[in-house]
Amino acid sequence: MRLCYETLSSSITETKLTQWELANGTRCVLAPMPDAPLTCIDFWCSAGSANENPGEEGLAHFLEHMVFKGSNCLRSGEFDQKIEALGGSSNAATGFDDVHFYVLVPSTTAKSAIDLLLNLVLKPSLIPSEFCTERNVVLEEIAQYQDQPEEQVLEKFLNLCWEGHPYGRAILGSQETLKTMTPETMKSFHSRRYRGPNCCLSIAGSIPNDIKNHLCNSILANSNNQNEFQSEINPELIFHKRRKEIYIPRLESARLLIGWPIAPASNQEVIMGADLATSLLAEGRSSRLVRQLREQLQLVESIDMDITSLEQGSLIILEVCCSEENVYKAEKEIHNIIDSCVSGPLEPQEITRATRLVQNGLSFSLEASSHVAAIAGAQTLWNRQQNLLAPLEYIPLWDAKRLQEEIFPLLNKNLCCTLIAKPGEFKV
Repeated sequence: MRLCYETLSSSITETKLTQWELANGTRCVLAPMPDAPLTCIDFWCSAGSANENPGEEGLAHFLEHMVFKGSNCLRSGEFDQKIEALGGSSNAATGFDDVHFYVLVPSTTAKSAIDLLLNLVLKPSLIPSEFCTERNVVLEEIAQYQDQPEEQVLEKFLNLCWEGHPYGRAILGSQETLKTMTPETMKSFHSRRYRGPNCCLSIAGSIPNDIKNHLCNSILANSNNQNEFQSEINPELIFHKRRKEIYIPRLESARLLIGWPIAPASNQEVIMGADLATSLLAEGRSSRLVRQLREQLQLVESIDMDITSLEQGSLIILEVCCSEENVYKAEKEIHNIIDSCVSGPLEPQEITRATRLVQNGLSFSLEASSHVAAIAGAQTLWNRQQNLLAPLEYIPLWDAKRLQEEIFPLLNKNLCCTLIAKPGEFKV
């Protein structure tokens, strides 16, 4: 595996990162990509749904919407117009741990785009009239989400695993909590979270000259660094080992979801080991679970296994779509196959294949400036100041023996949370 890693690494020109911290605690990271057609400016903030206090559920995502409604210098819609006039585009996303806002623009207009983005994010107007209008938009988004059976299954599964913690509830919040929010509540959340130590600006692509000086003299360097704001209530993350069966109206096929807790995102060595294990088990036709359950036994329509990597604790999620009559057979077969990975041999070609898949997955994600800015921004925000390909250095540490001793035992049937969802009317 060491040879495989070195061969892959030698064929990639890794983007060298430059990282520094402004006086107010805001972190900055540059990822030069001179040949990239567009420059990505990505503002990150540790202001995800896990930072919401009781009664604020859904506020982080709602604020993401409201940011685009204007600032102290930009009317509603003016930001989009100006970014488009620069030849660019913009977007944003809210997660459990963080939120980020980004623009893609030609490098020649990057400084102007930086100023526009920082003003929009750090000085939102949060006008009451816009607040009410945009709340209706978010309420409709929640209604549409609740009308999708597959999304309901995942939401109920995460709640089953992490009940009592923000990770176990919908990022969108609920219609009830949204209706109680006020512009003042949102301003308080923004003041509490969107301040220096919680923020990071990531720029990938062709980097403008004198960019450090530009940022040191920007609104980013003057964003709030006070500590007197109310802190969040952070409940302990407890994983619940249990099993439940539910019925969901309009669900096309039965769903089997199995989850196992693993280390938080900061423990990248274990995350990479888990990535190898899940790739061996369920990525591609020749993986053990897909080959046995879908190709040979034809018990399932699809089977996927992914890692939800989060700052307080991560989760391996296996999801199966199959007929209702096959769901229990599939469940039993899954646990038998995972047990065989502990007690039986792992073939060298399986390890080699999983290694290649994990390496390629990370390496190919570094081709676009938007992806590079996102990865660099997220890892800098969470104090993982490392090169972009650094996680690959952990792969050679995981051979078959270590995977069998440390990773596959974590996937034991007695350590998991299981949800079986069947088509039909709601039942407990």
